[in-house]
Amino acid sequence: MYRDLLQQAVKNRIPFKYALNDIWFASAENMNFVKLTLKKEFVMPLKGNRKVALSVEAKKQGRYRRVDTPELEPMKPVLVYLEGVEFPLLLVKQVFTNEDGSTGIQYLVTSDTTLEGNGIATIYQKRWNVEPYHKSLKQNASLEKSPTQTVTTQTNHFFAALCGYIKLELLKGDTKLNHFALKSKLYLRAIQSAFDALRELKPTPLAA
Repeated sequence: MYRDLLQQAVKNRIPFKYALNDIWFASAENMNFVKLTLKKEFVMPLKGNRKVALSVEAKKQGRYRRVDTPELEPMKPVLVYLEGVEFPLLLVKQVFTNEDGSTGIQYLVTSDTTLEGNGIATIYQKRWNVEPYHKSLKQNASLEKSPTQTVTTQTNHFFAALCGYIKLELLKGDTKLNHFALKSKLYLRAIQSAFDALRELKPTPLAA
């Protein structure tokens, strides 16, 4: 699926230079595919137990080390050779502070050996914009609550969810409220309208 989506993007002539993805898609096969087949660059995160060689000689001799063992300076790229990848990569160690005050470490590799540490981190950070989009599309525009069974009805539901997301984005710009706050206000307004309509009906009380 990952490769199919990228290949379709290239086929549709969608302009992009870097492929960005989370750690689950950072396989050697995907790296080779992006660089060698699609002729694109990538920035991907690595697990600490992935194996790298720190020189061509070390690679030829099969002397690989875990990514988290070399003494890397934060944000200082190092040229490495990842096991299973046919070309050199830049590896950078990113240290950050979590919301709870704890310290986290992320290892990033890129096929673009002209980048600097901050450039690698900045490019990869752009991937985060996709996460809130997917979250809001599913939870606020009801993409994941589709009862459809056929391709046509599924396509219609997906299109309707996209329209809902776009309208939330427009409201967000006007009201300065995020999608979840807007959904709560709309839901509350709908309940109030339903309650007002019920009161107008004035149902006849049942006799005991």
